[in-house]
Amino acid sequence: MNMNQVTLACTDIKASKDFYLTLGFTLIVDTPHYLRFASPNDGASFSLSASDHASTGVSVYFETPNVDECVAELEKKGVTFTHLPEDKRYLWREASLKDPSGNSLIFYWAGENRLNPPWRVS
Repeated sequence: MNMNQVTLACTDIKASKDFYLTLGFTLIVDTPHYLRFASPNDGASFSLSASDHASTGVSVYFETPNVDECVAELEKKGVTFTHLPEDKRYLWREASLKDPSGNSLIFYWAGENRLNPPWRVS
């Protein structure tokens, strides 16, 4: 089994469409109430569904081995991050931001520690 589809609530389809295109995702479904995007490198997809309220308590992680470079390029395009890249105590490098609907997005790199942290259960 492989999870590769997440759907987030979206309060502004137009603003969200522009935002995710700016982040570099490919739009593959475009309706007035639903958008689906493909990740540029791995074929995973995610979608946005029109809603009166944003998702709560959900963080979507986008993996990139070049977190710092990715953040720098997106900042040049006007994307604002809530937290710039930093090394976390759980051995991941992360930067975070909010999409136009307030959904929490994390750009990260964990390398080997994503599936095999030093404290992994045997």
